[in-house]
Amino acid sequence: MTDLPIRPGDEATFSKTVSESDVYLFAGITGDLAPNHVNEALMAQSAYGKRIAHGALLVGFMSNCSTRILEGRHTQAETAVSLGYDRIRFLAPVFIGDTITVTYRTSEIDTERRRSRSSIEITNQDGKLVAVATHILAWVANDGGA
Repeated sequence: MTDLPIRPGDEATFSKTVSESDVYLFAGITGDLAPNHVNEALMAQSAYGKRIAHGALLVGFMSNCSTRILEGRHTQAETAVSLGYDRIRFLAPVFIGDTITVTYRTSEIDTERRRSRSSIEITNQDGKLVAVATHILAWVANDGGA
């Protein structure tokens, strides 16, 4: 086991229009019913002028791309698992009705530690960068007995 089944420059993308049901279902699942996300009247009076999507929902969309980058890359010897997201930043609001595009690009490979790092950027329909992060995958040896 020397090479990882992923290379620097490998990329996956995902686009979606963030719907009201996305925000409400996420709020219900997580219990995050903050007015920023579910109170249109209050947010109409805010600097944002309307409700914004949960930042953690955007992290979920990032996870979608980490799954996509792994399609067809599974091996008998190893299983790729997420070690987490670093340097997550929400740079601009994502509103209900915005169409976001997540770009997940592998940037580093550490064959000795069996790790890959990828940069993630989320842009809205106007090309504005709304969120960034770094994702770390670990490639864990299968014991063969599972």
